[in-house]
Amino acid sequence: MQKRILITNDDGYESEGLLALARALKPLGQVTIVAPTTEKSACGHSLTVTKPLKFIRVDDDFFKLDDGTPSDCIYLAITALFEKDKKPDLVVSGINKGANLGEDITYSGTAGGAMEGTLHGIASFAISQYYTNGRDTLDILGYELAAKSAHDIAKKILQGSYPLGEREFINVNIPPVSPEECKGYKITKTGSRAYESTALMNRNPRGEEYYWIGVDALMWQRDIDEESDIYALNQGFISLTPIQLDMTAYGKIKTLKQWIKS
Repeated sequence: MQKRILITNDDGYESEGLLALARALKPLGQVTIVAPTTEKSACGHSLTVTKPLKFIRVDDDFFKLDDGTPSDCIYLAITALFEKDKKPDLVVSGINKGANLGEDITYSGTAGGAMEGTLHGIASFAISQYYTNGRDTLDILGYELAAKSAHDIAKKILQGSYPLGEREFINVNIPPVSPEECKGYKITKTGSRAYESTALMNRNPRGEEYYWIGVDALMWQRDIDEESDIYALNQGFISLTPIQLDMTAYGKIKTLKQWIKS
């Protein structure tokens, strides 16, 4: 039986990364694309519950979801496009333009798409292309390494060897190197980002204030941690990080019980 693969992203349905992902996965099965109409970066794992959403057909097995998020795309695709007993065998979210590392995965719409697939009991992974020199690096390297990696990881999963459990997915980040320069795969943990505000205030022609939230530079509290995702990328490795949706700090349950009683 042909495998069913559902893909989405947070850069919009016309993204080069999404189209490269689709091409890479088509040899492995039937690929259905459901992606946001516009860029939805940093929307996290959000669902649209305040207005209706509509599928717009782009091509065979290719839909854009009018003003939807990646999580909307996966949720509604599974609900409306697949029969209950024929859910996708795999959900892939990406290829994102830019890394999704450390705590940024809580902001990431790319990770959100994989989270939604995981909640529906489907093996899922998110994949992002790290770059260091802005758009120039992507123009030079493209998505060749990311596409090959997505194909290889998907093939391994579809062959029945997915190693994770319920409510767990793989967060994949691709280094800014050519396939020949890549040092292979490295299993990592999420690094610890250092955040600072880059919100810029401006004024419109009427003198009213408005703000643009900028994109923070990739700074790290412990960038020499050899187990972290950012360290792996900087060394030329593809980073694979197992992510669990259960964010309970189990080691602090006893401490919290004692604290609330005191």
